[in-house]
Amino acid sequence: MFLHRASVLLLTLGFTGFAFLMAGPRAGLLVMVGLGFGLVLEGMRFGFAGPWRMVVTDRDGRGMLAQLIAIALVAIVAFPLIAANAGELSPAHAPVGFAMILGAFVFGLAMQLVMGCGSGTLVNAGSGNLVGLIALLGFIGGSFAGTLHLGWWTGLGTLPVLSLQGLAGSTGGLVLTLAGLGLVAALTLARAAPGKRLPPARLWIAAALVAALALANLVIAGQPWGIVYGLGLWGAKVAQAGGADLAQTAFWAADGNAARLSASILTDVTSLTNIGLLLGAFAVMRWRASPGAASQALTLGSYGGVLIAALVLGYSARLAFGCNVGAFFSGISTGSLHGWVWLVAAFAGSTLGIRLRPFVLRPAPARGAYA
Repeated sequence: MFLHRASVLLLTLGFTGFAFLMAGPRAGLLVMVGLGFGLVLEGMRFGFAGPWRMVVTDRDGRGMLAQLIAIALVAIVAFPLIAANAGELSPAHAPVGFAMILGAFVFGLAMQLVMGCGSGTLVNAGSGNLVGLIALLGFIGGSFAGTLHLGWWTGLGTLPVLSLQGLAGSTGGLVLTLAGLGLVAALTLARAAPGKRLPPARLWIAAALVAALALANLVIAGQPWGIVYGLGLWGAKVAQAGGADLAQTAFWAADGNAARLSASILTDVTSLTNIGLLLGAFAVMRWRASPGAASQALTLGSYGGVLIAALVLGYSARLAFGCNVGAFFSGISTGSLHGWVWLVAAFAGSTLGIRLRPFVLRPAPARGAYA
């Protein structure tokens, strides 16, 4: 057991050291932040897609409230921090448009079919869940495909980027954000059944840790915690290695994206935290000395359905300018109006996705049983 756990520590520390050596201290620190996210999300069972489902199916608001607490904690620090360092720290602001709303709705639906959002897919894959591994591959492919068509989708109609800071100033924007979070919390509590309202101590601690890690990500990376861009970049690199000429596409021809595509993924801040998150989830699974985050076996058709849903998940995340992390968590905590619109559209889609789950996720018959 000791040697088993020592090997886990060596693996995680070894990759962190590799990032330090190959890309510098900033890269190593971001891997450590991602590692922290993985440890907390998997080790303390803090998630996004699952708690949304529990609000609807079990009238259990504890996980949702933990999310709102973490967002509020980040906002209280991030709003003045970004205002004081406008040239160095960037908020997660994005425009609201037809494609963005549709993308958020479809994302919410699809995440319930693959049993995870962006971060949840990474956690599930890192912990050895077969559905998570399939979903991660699909998400990568879908997110990359979304970059190829993003210009067409945004051409359907998009508002200018609007933020609560721009509407009410930094202090006023923070007050509006906290008031909005309070309203969502009140609605969640009104929906929740007795005994399923206040988060247990585990989730309070997890919320505080996630908030601290998100703020560390903001300071080190210069931007809020995100997931989707890194996965799309991985897909683009695979396509490029296969001979695709991405210089002819509008998204990957843009200066910043072209630079990241030509450089190592160890220079991309989102990729670094994604890799760390995978490692963190893997470390928790191996530390527990379990064979993996095994889920109930599904039919072959269900695995195919998961792959299709994951492709849609990644594609819609690109159109929506983020997932539960980049749009909901980081968007709202840094003042983006887009984050609030995303929440409403994605939760509506999630509610529909919950109804569709039994038709997609069909358990395989037990061995020896007749179909």
